Amino acid sequence: MGGMTASDTCEHHEGEPPIEVHADDQQTEGLANRLNWLRAGVLGANDGIVSVAGIVMGVAGATSARHDLFIAGMAGLVAGALSMAAGEYVSVSTQRDAELALLDKERRELDEMPHEELHELAEIISSKGIEEGLAMEVAQQLTESNALRAHAVLELGIDPDDTVHPWNAALASMVSFVCGAVLPMLTILLPWPERIYVTVLAVMVALAFTGYMSASFGYAKPGPAVVRNIVGGLFAMGVTYAIGVAIGGAVH
Repeated sequence: MGGMTASDTCEHHEGEPPIEVHADDQQTEGLANRLNWLRAGVLGANDGIVSVAGIVMGVAGATSARHDLFIAGMAGLVAGALSMAAGEYVSVSTQRDAELALLDKERRELDEMPHEELHELAEIISSKGIEEGLAMEVAQQLTESNALRAHAVLELGIDPDDTVHPWNAALASMVSFVCGAVLPMLTILLPWPERIYVTVLAVMVALAFTGYMSASFGYAKPGPAVVRNIVGGLFAMGVTYAIGVAIGGAVH
């Protein structure tokens, strides 16, 4: 029906107070998937910003030649993007292999000792505060409906219909890294004498944005995440710039 809101009441028995469904309860659904994409996406962009900004600032401390800055920045962008994609693929593939192995093990146990598995499921449900008799009834119904899914979700914390995909995570990580790395690349190549200051300011704004987004997707307070991102980025750029100045002066 039209006009329903997130706090509308659910169906309830006569004489009982209505049960409200709040927006926060609905938002917790799919949180694991959102956090997985957060790690591969927003944090990939954050790594791209900090990594390439550190590289170009280090080179800028040693030389003002735009050609050298472009080569260094492009090398950092390509190497970083490929490294992020490879690392994400290996990491998520390992996680996926572990999940599939656990599901296979659970499937064998359900075939070989269904009675023990039923009691195990009932104990898991009972441990959540459900009366033992009712827990057994719930376990029996879940087993009749989909035994593997019930054990996977309640015992292993795995959704068998939603295992992680390494290629998706690798692609998201690579693309987001490139998107983040492009910003310091463009600003450090500006034909202005103030380009270093422009780069620092642009990186601070970008890191504030990625910090805010990471906190928002994870339902955390954005302030601490923004401060951590900016401080970490400034530290990285400051250290690499100082090293570049020192090395550039020693070489010349």
